[in-house]
Amino acid sequence: MTKKKWIIAGGVLVLLVGGTIIGRQLTGKSGGTTDVKTLKVAHTQNYVPYDFVNDKGESDGYEVQVLKAVDKKLKNYKFEYTGTSDEDLLIGLESGKYDVGTKGAWYTAERAKKFLIPKEAVGASVIGFTIRKDEAQTITDIDSFAKSGGKLVPISPQNAQYNVIQDYNKKHPDTPIALETAESFTVADAYAWVLEGRYDAYFDIKLSFEEAVKNEGGAYHKYADKLTWFPYKGIKTYPLIHRNKSNKAFADAYDKAIKELEKDGTLEKLSKEYFGEDVFTYVTD
Repeated sequence: MTKKKWIIAGGVLVLLVGGTIIGRQLTGKSGGTTDVKTLKVAHTQNYVPYDFVNDKGESDGYEVQVLKAVDKKLKNYKFEYTGTSDEDLLIGLESGKYDVGTKGAWYTAERAKKFLIPKEAVGASVIGFTIRKDEAQTITDIDSFAKSGGKLVPISPQNAQYNVIQDYNKKHPDTPIALETAESFTVADAYAWVLEGRYDAYFDIKLSFEEAVKNEGGAYHKYADKLTWFPYKGIKTYPLIHRNKSNKAFADAYDKAIKELEKDGTLEKLSKEYFGEDVFTYVTD
């Protein structure tokens, strides 16, 4: 009978069979004993500066770079990135085509039913109000807008922004903001409606206002001398994770890594690099 003997030498599991040595490396990416798991990470390909494909054809953006920093800390995981459309990202996450998706996504109860959402945010989206410049002296924040009785451009109930206004109204029952619902409209309509006086404010993301109105090449830069914007708060953004047992372990590992990246200043550094400021300073809860 041939004698078989397993021994460990230099991190290699060695099988000795009749004088022949057969080895299998035990170490993973970290040098540990757990195999490296590859996660397919999808991101929107043109949501600058959150997630995009750069001129070199590489996955880039604030959230992508944070996930790359997470990957460096999680030695038993390897991320493979795919730039794609918003629709494909969401459908792919539900089907399991992708393990992780990042798109500047806010937390909603509906998303939490479909996907795993970790406890720790990857970033933040700064939300505020676009108003007419000639009212900037009297309307300076959300409270003054609410007290003015101004009309807000309608928001779709499916839009996470709708929930933000609802939450504000619950906390301020004496001065709620009138919240009309709408299924859809274009951004051009919103800006035009405010200018015409049909509505008094548009609940607008800072990045969107800067890109569309403030930038000289923006689609609505012609309104720059008549419109202005002020902040309300930062809304945390999260990666969305395909719901299965193994990815629950990843979500927990991600949370630990993000805490470390916050503590060592990586999140702030990347935010300033991609947004020009620390967006987390706008987050109040």
